[in-house]
Amino acid sequence: MRTRSLNAACKILKCVERSCARRACRGRDLSIRYYSASSPVEKPYYVTSPIFYVNAAPHIGHLYTLVLADVFKRFHALKGRKAILCTGTDEHGMKIQQAAQKAGQDVRAFCDENYRSFDTLAKRAEIQYDHFIRTSEPDHRFAVQHFWLMLKERGYIYSSKHEGWYSVSDETFYPPSGVHLALDPSTGRKFTASRETGKEVEWTSEVNYHFRLSSLRSRLLEHYSANPEFVQPATRMYDVVQHVEAGLSDLSVSRPVERLSWGIPVPDDTSQTIYVWLDALINYLTKANYPMQVPGQEHAAGWPADVHVIGKDIVRFHCVYWPAFLLALDLPLPKQILTHAHWTLGHQKMSKSTGNVVNPFFALDRFGSDTMRYYLLRDGGVQDDSDYDNAYIIARYKSLQGTLGNLVTRVVRGKGWNVRRAVEYGHLDNSEDGKKHLEHLQALPSIVDHRMTELQPGKALLWVLEFVYKTNQYMTQASPWTLADPTDEHGRPKPDYKPPDLSKLDPIIYLLAESIRICAILLQPVMPGRMKHALDLMGVQEDRRMFKDATVEADKEYGVPMVDVGKGREGVVFPPLRSEF
Repeated sequence: MRTRSLNAACKILKCVERSCARRACRGRDLSIRYYSASSPVEKPYYVTSPIFYVNAAPHIGHLYTLVLADVFKRFHALKGRKAILCTGTDEHGMKIQQAAQKAGQDVRAFCDENYRSFDTLAKRAEIQYDHFIRTSEPDHRFAVQHFWLMLKERGYIYSSKHEGWYSVSDETFYPPSGVHLALDPSTGRKFTASRETGKEVEWTSEVNYHFRLSSLRSRLLEHYSANPEFVQPATRMYDVVQHVEAGLSDLSVSRPVERLSWGIPVPDDTSQTIYVWLDALINYLTKANYPMQVPGQEHAAGWPADVHVIGKDIVRFHCVYWPAFLLALDLPLPKQILTHAHWTLGHQKMSKSTGNVVNPFFALDRFGSDTMRYYLLRDGGVQDDSDYDNAYIIARYKSLQGTLGNLVTRVVRGKGWNVRRAVEYGHLDNSEDGKKHLEHLQALPSIVDHRMTELQPGKALLWVLEFVYKTNQYMTQASPWTLADPTDEHGRPKPDYKPPDLSKLDPIIYLLAESIRICAILLQPVMPGRMKHALDLMGVQEDRRMFKDATVEADKEYGVPMVDVGKGREGVVFPPLRSEF
């Protein structure tokens, strides 16, 4: 079997290399990656977003998914672990083929043009991706065709006539029980649609290849039972188990080339094109060096993924089909799959046909990257859908200005005290209020770490925000200005003013400074730009901004601002928005 596998891989590899040599492909990196054996390498943290169809422009849901994945990547990098984020575009399938035809373009030129908007969106949102995969690239084709041959070699692929309802929009077949008669309210036209998505379906009868999904039902259920947190949140794990327990039918995994020509050909039957979802799911393996992984180094590029971040509309493909494909080849399964909810607008489902959509580029232009990242993470739903509203974004930002922003400004611009002197003094407030606040501060990093481990970044964020609120309360209670400011509320010199007792003042300022420093470190994955400025204002050196540094008294060198602290609204952590309408 190993010899046949190697021969098959070599056959595909030669085809791919010839393709690369012919095309040189417009400057894209299409090189086949070879790796030599060496000492074992620690597995990097590997997080993925779905790959996005290029038949339509990006929407706010794409941005939300990217931000979630990026926050996980940045958090684990913050902890000192190598972290890899993979995103990209899904460029094959009937819907892409038809969209290109409708646009009057060659399908490859259509993909070459349209993938750029997703790449641009990622860059504009400060997404630190390591791989941007395009499924039309030769290295992915090689991985998919190798995967197909291994499935066939193990007896999981067979040819049969297939009849059923196919949705071009969803790129999947539905059983008769999964469709119903629907009515388009705008035209009065009746059509057959998927009960699950509402998308139109068409009756199809064809001979194609099938995957023996039904034979893997028991193994899937065993995996779910042994890994009850495989799918998050728990309600969707329950739905997945219920779906599989009800029984699985074998899955059509190819289309005749006369119906679908734009895709990856079945390697030993060019009359068939590989099913777009099988093709697409393998992207997660492609960028983990499959199938060129060196024995002993299989995890060097990250596989198995620590988490796939997906929308709830593609749960079946990722939580049933994908693990089944992997189980068939005895490949490791992803550790977890985070399935998030959707965004609505005006409490209505977003739809391109009705114009009820949010353009993420407009939002980024108006509010900025960090503001949008913060809003999406704070208000975005994992369990339940969230409603998008510009008024909410503005309100959340103003809250940041008034809490964290105001706190930093009051501490770094304070009259009568000096942050660096307080840090050097090195004693924390020992009052009852001070000791209580210190307990909360000491517990905060581990709470945030726990929430992130549980794939709850929104809750981790809320814990930090709650602590910022408590820090403002503590500052009001401690009132350091009463100890330090030589002027009264009218700016006149106090007649009875005495120089401050630094043994009382500096411990308060030090605890406040430590609170800001640790919160800013923990918030870097969410708002990298704004938190860099906050840490610059606090004088925290670049190499002292890791998670390990988010410990009380871990850094004794900060306190001298690295940037101008400014006056008024200049130099603040959260400057005024361009527009508040």
